[in-house]
Amino acid sequence: MLSLHTNNAALSAQNALAKTQSNLSTSMTRLSTGYRINTASDDAAGLQIATRLKAQTSGMAMAMKNTQNATSMLQTASGAFNQVTNMLIRMKDLATQAADVSSSADDKTAMQAEFDALGKELSNVMKNTTFGGTLLLGDGSASTKGTLSGAMTFQIGASKSETMAVSVTASMTALNAALSSASKNFTGATTGTELTANANATIDLLKTAIDKVGTVNSTLGATINRLDHINSNLSNISTNTESASGRIMDTDFATESASMTSNQMLLQAGTAMLKQSNSMSSLVMSLLQ
Repeated sequence: MLSLHTNNAALSAQNALAKTQSNLSTSMTRLSTGYRINTASDDAAGLQIATRLKAQTSGMAMAMKNTQNATSMLQTASGAFNQVTNMLIRMKDLATQAADVSSSADDKTAMQAEFDALGKELSNVMKNTTFGGTLLLGDGSASTKGTLSGAMTFQIGASKSETMAVSVTASMTALNAALSSASKNFTGATTGTELTANANATIDLLKTAIDKVGTVNSTLGATINRLDHINSNLSNISTNTESASGRIMDTDFATESASMTSNQMLLQAGTAMLKQSNSMSSLVMSLLQ
């Protein structure tokens, strides 16, 4: 129908142009940002899923940092225990030597001096080994309780339930008791009599102390190994989660480039047709001539 008031062809062309322009704008936005979803209206469900995945990935990245920090802390404590073991072995050697009949009183006095110095250093290591300014070990007294003296909880995941509890409290208590029994200087004495009085009995006390150190250190080593496995697993999960999020959020440049080209051609064609439809009104006037 030819009409002066209503140009159906022009209206259809305008509607098609508006739709094409909207699609072209969407394609250009996706290509310029690299994201398929730039607003919730692009894909409401996809955005919700991707947001959850992003939150999980971010939490796992922080959990990985936690495991690395925890590993460093435990390695510091383990290194200190290695030094404690070395000193206890030297003290046991001194006790073994002093227990022999070939050692004179002067020899035992000299050995006792070294034994006392090592006892003081044991106390120093236990009371002053820190990580990030926080005491790690402690000598068993109320004023010098370290991190290992209480239960430890490691946050190893992005959710509330993903924790790992480790406790060496009982082992630390037994260790400090063994050190106190083996060396008077561990508890602050000026001069001990472990080697000058009864060196033979001191041998077993030191052996017990060495065993107690080994018990704590082996637990720390097992925990460090576990944290390494946790870190590797978190890295694997994080990588796959990021890939899943990318498949939802990222733009497929090949598809979107083709879509943009198609919309550009449709925009040009629609503009041309709108121009042609506007000339149809002149046909009405030709009928009146």
